[in-house]
Amino acid sequence: MTAYRFAYKPGAVRYGAGAAGALDDELASLGAERALVVSGRTVGTTPEVIDPVCEGLGDRLAGVLPETTPDKRVSTALDVVEAMEAEGADALVGLGGGSSIDVSKAAAAIASKDSVDRAAVGAELEETGTIAVEGETPPVVAVPTTLAGADLSQVAGINADPATCPVETRVDGGLSDAALMSAAVVGDPELVATTPESVLTASAMNGFDKGVETLYTSAATPFTDATAVRGLNVLADALPALGDSVTVETATPSLEGLLLVQYGISRPDGGTLGLIHAFGHGLTAYSDIQQGAAHAVIAPHALRYLFGEVDGRRALLAAALGVEDADDPAEAVVAAVADVRDGLGLPARLRDTDGPDPDQFTDVARAVVDDRLVVNLPEGLELTVEDMERVLEAAY
Repeated sequence: MTAYRFAYKPGAVRYGAGAAGALDDELASLGAERALVVSGRTVGTTPEVIDPVCEGLGDRLAGVLPETTPDKRVSTALDVVEAMEAEGADALVGLGGGSSIDVSKAAAAIASKDSVDRAAVGAELEETGTIAVEGETPPVVAVPTTLAGADLSQVAGINADPATCPVETRVDGGLSDAALMSAAVVGDPELVATTPESVLTASAMNGFDKGVETLYTSAATPFTDATAVRGLNVLADALPALGDSVTVETATPSLEGLLLVQYGISRPDGGTLGLIHAFGHGLTAYSDIQQGAAHAVIAPHALRYLFGEVDGRRALLAAALGVEDADDPAEAVVAAVADVRDGLGLPARLRDTDGPDPDQFTDVARAVVDDRLVVNLPEGLELTVEDMERVLEAAY
């Protein structure tokens, strides 16, 4: 391990069946009086999910705003800030998948401004691609119901479209600020187990790949190695069982592993997402493929390319996935990742998804090469559009 700096201040993590029942305690520890719950419509109107959260908040519940969508609209974040003001809320509970948690973080950034002007926020996002934190932010408590891994993070995606948001052109933006790190994460397997199987298994592949990438990217440290190795070890066994049947029993170790692989992946001085996530961004930018399906298809092929160019810490990855005795650790890692994908019942070929057609591969490849995550790749790995096209062709 070369010299490194590890600066990371995650929120408290509360984990276990029924953990949502202690949300009021978590809010109290943050000095918050009233929290607005931010969710999607399905999550926010499903009694098995929303009732335990509302009951757990008790008198600290300010209201529920079930308006988030996969688009992660800045207009929704603006609605959240207005609802906070109307209900007298001083904290947010992001309930659901990455969309709800990211919108909650965007709302926290907007709330940090002296005054909130919808047009001004839209103009800032359009001009800079982000929303700056300017003052104190309300705490965000993440309550995940999927396994994608947006919880222990200081970053968030936020988008805008003229049809729904105060912008003149479409913006695919993002936020990154230490102030946006979740103030607490409440991981409750009972809530995760209510998520439809197709949604949950796809999100699980996304979360699993975060652990894989944490071990080979340039921002790896002994701390992230330790949690990622342990998390991958848990997930390699837990996720195929989750693919067989979504229950509280199978969600419990899956959520545990997910929380472990997230530790330290998003911090002020470095991030550990890399090539697989860059491909995920490129594929979803040029097609309607679901993010988890994109990860499922591309991960083995991206890793095979990576190992053909650099060491990629293949021995450590092999140990994490339980294949350290293989004659060819690189190919064993690729096979182990494919086994997790297959165990989750996810697609193995781009042609079997809503992904891009081959005539779009050059555009996708160029997006991968230009992706902001490329800075995290191992030293000596130089991406080319031609190589990325070949990866896509292999995955097709």
